[in-house]
Amino acid sequence: MKQKRGVGRLSGLILVLVVAWVVRTEPAIGPVGGWMTAAGVEPAFVDAGGVRVRYVRKGNGPSVVLIHGFASSMYTWKDVLPILAAGHDVIAIDLPGFGGSDIPRPLAGASYPAVVLAAMDRLGIERAALVGNSLGGSVAVAVAAENPQRVTALVLVDSAGFNFDAAERPWMLRLIAAPGVAAVVERLPVRRRLVEAGLKQVFFRDDLVTAERVDEYAAPMMRPGATRAAAELLTSLGPPFAAAAARVRAPTLVVWGREDTWIPVAHAERFTSAIPGSKAVILDACGHVPQEEKPADLVALVASFLASVGRVD
Repeated sequence: MKQKRGVGRLSGLILVLVVAWVVRTEPAIGPVGGWMTAAGVEPAFVDAGGVRVRYVRKGNGPSVVLIHGFASSMYTWKDVLPILAAGHDVIAIDLPGFGGSDIPRPLAGASYPAVVLAAMDRLGIERAALVGNSLGGSVAVAVAAENPQRVTALVLVDSAGFNFDAAERPWMLRLIAAPGVAAVVERLPVRRRLVEAGLKQVFFRDDLVTAERVDEYAAPMMRPGATRAAAELLTSLGPPFAAAAARVRAPTLVVWGREDTWIPVAHAERFTSAIPGSKAVILDACGHVPQEEKPADLVALVASFLASVGRVD
């Protein structure tokens, strides 16, 4: 198992900031969005409660909504979406503040469940299975807890929620949320470097952190105000979460990467203990984003689970 220590990473980040300040340059962002052509989708926009939200949609069948994590976008589902769309109507959205969606200020996590529901309404989706990674998992839980009639099933992939307390967050997120840091980051040529450092934390295999992947993650964060909005979002998140999880009655599958260093695998049990009838599957040699490290394994798990839920229905 790869050993990663916060102190060493913090020292490395400080060094990156110092070097960037001196050099005042940053690697250019290459072309992005080519994955959509490969996946056979085109981006579109929907007004979700007054916020312009970008989405892609593909396939036919029972609806599945894919919700990404913090500082991510629907790009994270690029390998999952085309395969899952073979038997489902799959919609991937960019949460406000990320990807190609609007950046409302201030950005509050409490607004996300309503955004998801508004997007579903505008797209004519009465009920859907929700698949959420990291922050997206906590959003999916909130939707299911408050609107059980809209959710057929939940798949929580290395989900956030029980780590909303600042002390349980990855050190990089604690740093970004610190007062004044985001404003400084937006002025320095460091955002692409920070994205690359973050991806090397969430991936078990560093060789998957390619220049193309870094660019796809970094490009949206280069937008004016994006970093400060992300910091506002982190500040807005907090307990309680367990009460919402306990109200979930949708069939729930919890999937976790055993080598996740951002949200430890022990959190899988926290979800299965909180959500009645839920079950967990652990993926070996996998970090925080199984949809990118082991997409075929994740799609197989999701498709099988949704099929079993359909048979029960």
